[in-house]
Amino acid sequence: MAIKLNLDRVMLDRHVSLTDLANQIGITLANLSILKTNKARAIRFSTLEALCRELKCQPGDLLEYTPERSERSSDQEDA
Repeated sequence: MAIKLNLDRVMLDRHVSLTDLANQIGITLANLSILKTNKARAIRFSTLEALCRELKCQPGDLLEYTPERSERSSDQEDA
């Protein structure tokens, strides 16, 4: 997937545990773990808002666009 969630890095920078953050934003530990390990296919805006509120960050601090390998190779072929 081309969108990566940098939740693990932001949590590490803020010294916040998975359990504490799950309790603070009202999400299950299992669902937060899915987000943290980049296994999620989608994220609700309300969840993103709660993460930003509790981690005191912007959505851009959590979300990163990285072209997938097939996209990069097709871009190079066009050049």
